[in-house]
Amino acid sequence: MTSHLTHIWRHPIKAHGVEALQTVDLWTGKTLPWDRAWAVAHELSQVDGSEWVPCGNFSRGAKAPSLMALKAILDEATGKITMTHPDLPDITFNPDTDSDVFIDWVRPIMPPERTPSARIVRAQARGMTDTDFPSISLNNLATNRALGEKMGADLSPLRWRGNLWFDGLKPWQEFDWVGKQLRIGGAVLEIRERITRCMATTVNPDTGKRDAATLDTLQDNWGHKQFGVYGVVVKDGQIALGDEIEVL
Repeated sequence: MTSHLTHIWRHPIKAHGVEALQTVDLWTGKTLPWDRAWAVAHELSQVDGSEWVPCGNFSRGAKAPSLMALKAILDEATGKITMTHPDLPDITFNPDTDSDVFIDWVRPIMPPERTPSARIVRAQARGMTDTDFPSISLNNLATNRALGEKMGADLSPLRWRGNLWFDGLKPWQEFDWVGKQLRIGGAVLEIRERITRCMATTVNPDTGKRDAATLDTLQDNWGHKQFGVYGVVVKDGQIALGDEIEVL
């Protein structure tokens, strides 16, 4: 069976908004350009962005569900981001210079019982992914449909905060890619490992409310809480929607 690329998504600020792309250049050993280029450190975190640190240092959708409803558009030329949320007015800001402005803007949707967000930090080495290597996540629409059928729900792919989505394979067939290389457009990626998921996936990305037992359904029906795979770029190249995915 052949598969093709259906979506490319980046998340300029980790856990704070998603943006759709049509095409992107991938670079060896790098994350998706501008993906998790910034992150929001909470008040108990001492991070400054100079090195990779685990996600527990940051505000994120697993702890603050309403963040999952954020959408973002990055202007690469100016470095400004326009962000929207159903419960907030739109905002345009520069994450390098307007950190306080953004923290004030997002505060009304943050849970009061959680550690408050403190500041935006810029990832100086690479995108601040959830992995200790520069990963790009790949996800199978057929797997998402299979999970949704078990739950009797139409699950938005945005729940999984993935980078690349593909269609044309059987559910869970992506797990067979671990240890193999894929050619997508002009780029080649090596698939490293499966992705273990968190509570962020239980949140509806349109409303920012928890409404789906994704983790329980995975565990009860498949014996794990994994969805999608992490890859690393091993050959530079451009990818675009519609590109065929070839296992090498």
